[in-house]
Amino acid sequence: MTDPPTPGVYYSATGKKTFVPLENNPAVFTSLIHHLGVSPALTFHDIYSLTDPALLSLVPRPTHALIFISPSKVYHRVRSHDADGKELRDAGSGPDENVMWFKQTIGNACGLIALLHAVANGSAREFVKAGSALEGILQAAEPLKPVERARLLYDSVALERAHMAVAVQGDTVAPIAAEHVGYHFICFVKGRDGHLWELEGGWEGPIDRGVLREGEDVLSERALEAGVRRYVRAAEGNVDFSVVALAGEMEE
Repeated sequence: MTDPPTPGVYYSATGKKTFVPLENNPAVFTSLIHHLGVSPALTFHDIYSLTDPALLSLVPRPTHALIFISPSKVYHRVRSHDADGKELRDAGSGPDENVMWFKQTIGNACGLIALLHAVANGSAREFVKAGSALEGILQAAEPLKPVERARLLYDSVALERAHMAVAVQGDTVAPIAAEHVGYHFICFVKGRDGHLWELEGGWEGPIDRGVLREGEDVLSERALEAGVRRYVRAAEGNVDFSVVALAGEMEE
């Protein structure tokens, strides 16, 4: 007996599963990771400036991950400098891999994949609850190569239902699943090797952006220069982007 279809999920003429896109909203992102099994101690926060120390100080530290939402043209402008593969590292598998990377095969799931990258890696991984749906997904994914990992996510009913449960939340009317979204969700995390890693499910694997020193998180000056600010510079004045941070609650 098969599971009933999840309301809102669309299958294209070629049979590709497609989700309703997530609204670019920290509250929606937070709701989804909590649905999946991340501790309430972690939440997403808007970042209002990448240069103003006062505004950056509003983000709790340590910051476990950053998600940069990039217009397609800016994304491809940066990717054109990565196409020679010099910075690309092969996606690995198993307990010794520096980062867990997921290839995106579900339509309009770039936000979901970015959230998985944020909570599956670095210090955020410690906040995944034992026995949760997310822990089960990550444990099953760990020994798999990229193609098999992608299939695991594609076939996961728990992931599908959690996504759809929050996709209709937010401040705007949710688009239909068949609607194309022209943005890329790029996640930055600190890997097991202490490097800054750039993760995006539409690329060919994780990208190593260089070493971070002990005590430096993804919101450190070194990490911002090697990561998010590359996209801001490539935007050439286009401000149609946003950045959110995964961190704890701000202390009173």
